[in-house]
Amino acid sequence: MSQSQWTLRGLDPRVEREIRNLAKRERISLNKAAARLLEKAAGVTERSDDRIGSSFDHLIGTWTKREAAAFLESIAGTERIDSELWR
Repeated sequence: MSQSQWTLRGLDPRVEREIRNLAKRERISLNKAAARLLEKAAGVTERSDDRIGSSFDHLIGTWTKREAAAFLESIAGTERIDSELWR
């Protein structure tokens, strides 16, 4: 990987916000966050932890048993199969 240096001007504020959010969430530099997003957008990332849905991984194991039970109860309806739809 080359160590080239770029200056980006005129970024959409939403893009800047996403870079800053990623940097803060992952505790990485703005440069690393921007590079990670560019790699992802270009489809050249090889990071195994850079997949869709990984942004909540830091929450795994943080719920109490009571919170987990409440959540499972709240989504119980999504577990039912409507047999009429599968005929």
